[in-house]
Amino acid sequence: MAARLILALVLLVGGSALAQQPGGAPPAVGVVAATRQPVTQSTEYIARIQATNRANIVARVAANLDEVLFTEGTEVKKGDLLYRLEQGPFRADVQGKEASVAQFKAQLKNAQAVLERTEALLKTPAGQKAAYDAATAAEQALRAQILGAEAQLQQAQINLDYTEIKAPIDGKIGRTAVTVGNYVSPSTGTLVSIVSQDPMYVVFPVPTRTVIELQRRSGGKASALVIRIRLPDGSLYDRTGRLDFVDNSVTGNTDTMILRGAMPNPRQGAGRALVDGQLVTAILQDVEPTEALAVPRAAVLADQEGDYVFVVGTDNKAEKRRVKLGQSTPAFASITSGLNEGENVIVDGIQRVRAGQPVSPGPAAAPPVQPPAGTAPAAARP
Repeated sequence: MAARLILALVLLVGGSALAQQPGGAPPAVGVVAATRQPVTQSTEYIARIQATNRANIVARVAANLDEVLFTEGTEVKKGDLLYRLEQGPFRADVQGKEASVAQFKAQLKNAQAVLERTEALLKTPAGQKAAYDAATAAEQALRAQILGAEAQLQQAQINLDYTEIKAPIDGKIGRTAVTVGNYVSPSTGTLVSIVSQDPMYVVFPVPTRTVIELQRRSGGKASALVIRIRLPDGSLYDRTGRLDFVDNSVTGNTDTMILRGAMPNPRQGAGRALVDGQLVTAILQDVEPTEALAVPRAAVLADQEGDYVFVVGTDNKAEKRRVKLGQSTPAFASITSGLNEGENVIVDGIQRVRAGQPVSPGPAAAPPVQPPAGTAPAAARP
């Protein structure tokens, strides 16, 4: 009984003490005024690097492979000798065709002499028109035979030239599919591939609605947009490119259009940064920044209904304000609707704020710095 009395007395005293405590002070928060500032709009897309030119090397004639004259994985120049096939049979064929041309030319000289004699005899009683006609036909037939023999000689020379396989473009050569001693022919398929190196294409799909927005932003001028690339290691490529192609149709199952840009790819040290088939991130960025109402990205919250911020009103009460976001970066979010310029947006201490609750506003601890125009911030995906 005594224990129960003591417990009741403790609860009574504790409750009285709590009831006598003054109400809690409003939570301190850091605020930043929504201001208009230059924002370089950019959007990111998963992209592939593609060579602007590609050549699959195949044999044009059938012969044994005698020599491989390149180093795999190196860069070659247009006209460099890559393979040499067995040439003996082709040289012999050329010589045989040359002999045929020479034989027909000798016969033509004799036919021309016969024609001249029969033509002279026509002026005398011994001349016969039939003999002249026969000589003329023989001379013309030999001329035709010479043309045919020269065509065969030209084809034989072409076949001989095909035994030396040369690079048709500048670029980086891959692995050879055949080695010395193998028999190759046109049906063998690709012997080796060459891909051009500078410039490179960056190709990426873009939602149709975004293409419309890009056209609006750029005024229909591709030169108003810059392409930058984030490499697979997360670093930004130090060169920029320009959009040079928008596909003429929409991919039905994804509702996207293919865009392409040309990127310089100069040699850097022992190699080049961009590689054919490489998976990268393409950043489409406006050339000039645009004025936009912006707040620190940390001030923007989201729930099932969308994005919102907390604004401090004239009575120092927190107001939950639904907003529509424009271009967002890790530092800033541009606001297209729901917020007015100059309104104080809560940034610090936002986790302690509830809608309608009084707060004690003060300057934010460390407002973020807007990236300068020309940089490539990591934009939110469309």
